[in-house]
Amino acid sequence: MKRRLLMLAAAGVPLAVAGAVYAPVSAFAQPAHTAAGAPTPTAFTCSPFQIPAPAGTVVESVTAAGVPAGTFQVPGTPPLGGYPVSDVPAHCEVTVTLTHPGANDHAKVQVWLPQTGWNGRFQGVGGAAYAAGQIGNVAGAVKQGYAAATTDAGVDTSGLNSSWALDSSGQINTALLQDFASRSVHEMALVGKEVVADVYSHAANYSYFNGCSTGGRQGYMEAQKYPTDFNGINADAPGINWNQFEVATLWPQVVMNEERDYPTTCEFNAFNAAAVKACDKLDNVVDGLISDPNRCDFDPRRLIGTEVVCEGKTYTITAADADVVRKIWDGPRDAGGKKLWYGLPVGADFSYLAASTTDAAGAATGSPFIVPAEWVANFVEKDPAFSSANLTYAQFDQIFQKARTEYDSVIGTADPNLTAFRNAGGKLITWQGDLDQLIPTAGTVDYRQRVDNLMGGTNKVDDFYRVFLAPGVAHCGLQGGGVDDMASLTAWVEQGKAPAVLHATLPTATGQTVSRDVCRYPLVSRYTGHGDPGQAGSFRCVPASRG
Repeated sequence: MKRRLLMLAAAGVPLAVAGAVYAPVSAFAQPAHTAAGAPTPTAFTCSPFQIPAPAGTVVESVTAAGVPAGTFQVPGTPPLGGYPVSDVPAHCEVTVTLTHPGANDHAKVQVWLPQTGWNGRFQGVGGAAYAAGQIGNVAGAVKQGYAAATTDAGVDTSGLNSSWALDSSGQINTALLQDFASRSVHEMALVGKEVVADVYSHAANYSYFNGCSTGGRQGYMEAQKYPTDFNGINADAPGINWNQFEVATLWPQVVMNEERDYPTTCEFNAFNAAAVKACDKLDNVVDGLISDPNRCDFDPRRLIGTEVVCEGKTYTITAADADVVRKIWDGPRDAGGKKLWYGLPVGADFSYLAASTTDAAGAATGSPFIVPAEWVANFVEKDPAFSSANLTYAQFDQIFQKARTEYDSVIGTADPNLTAFRNAGGKLITWQGDLDQLIPTAGTVDYRQRVDNLMGGTNKVDDFYRVFLAPGVAHCGLQGGGVDDMASLTAWVEQGKAPAVLHATLPTATGQTVSRDVCRYPLVSRYTGHGDPGQAGSFRCVPASRG
């Protein structure tokens, strides 16, 4: 059954009263059942209720509708198409629109609540790229028994469009940036929990946040700035250190432009294949995975002179090609050689950040990845026509510093002080692929190390915050059932069972999949020397320094 959420929100005309809204809606009259040892609510009421306005906001409207079980068609967000979520249970859909007086913003919070089988938990869902939320993941959470919510933060929901950055006078729209950076997810948490209490006549027993990429950044922002919103946060492949990593992902384009060398996709793939072949055995077994990328010291110059055949054409890898790869892996540096941020992980796909096009005459031009290109054009340079395809090293350095100066305090999401979150009893889990091609895994490790340094070391921080690095996994590559992250998080929050590993199914360079326990940082996976390398029981987690 195909439908769009906002078309379903027409059940009655809302009446605004003193910053709140009473919405006449259709009603279910069925009991809900909770898990986690919670008492059973007496009723499920998708009917008139009042939504208190979070501080600093006005509730513009509330709509609600009862929706029967069926398939939800997630709308496409070009260039990506939509997709169906099957077997979504009957539920109540509530949409609350908020505004901040004087800001002329209109942020929608969407809350879905299962009619039966509620597990007693509330889940806030994060976004991706420039989308603050993802309604498809809300549908998925409802299938699992959660009451779930997300927000659009009042900005374009496609995820790849940041034209909202500038107002009509060409200045930064500071209200929308604040909504996107931090404010709207906090307000989603407040509104979502209020809706849960109204619909079930019972507050959620536990509240969780779940997100990857931008969603991961939102989770960290919650822990840093609003530490009591959620009992548990699953924040994966997080876009923290926002200005460093966002600008740094343009580094491959800068290198290719300055070196006047644009390797083909086949040549880039040859470097990755050679690196995996050289470093695969470091975990004591050849299985298509580099379990500890930090030990991989493959020198790309070893491929100079190698011939690569691609689409019927033969290319010979040059010293310039090898130098481009070396600099991309090394990461951005300033004119004095100081390292600014981390590079593309060895073995990660080059095609997103090092893309290029060739004209009829054979001349190559860089094709910057749209997300960092829009950040630099719209936010840093405040010029939508600005191109990142031909940046020099000097220009890159200037943009890097300018982005940090202007926006670290707004969206940097790099504060290592998680004391309030820890003291509130919160738990934070992060997993990230070692082959993340969009957000350097080393940046997440850098943040975790800074938390360790501030808050008493690895053992103490592990009491509330654990990081898991997955070999062979690309950006957000375990979403959709590839890892037991939420199950591990709920067991930690509700039963005190801290996860030693995350159970996952990992892809290998050979196209196969293997069962593997993803080790918590700073441990890495090693083959025991016996047993099936495709099974988790044949590996153990050991300190990275051990062979």
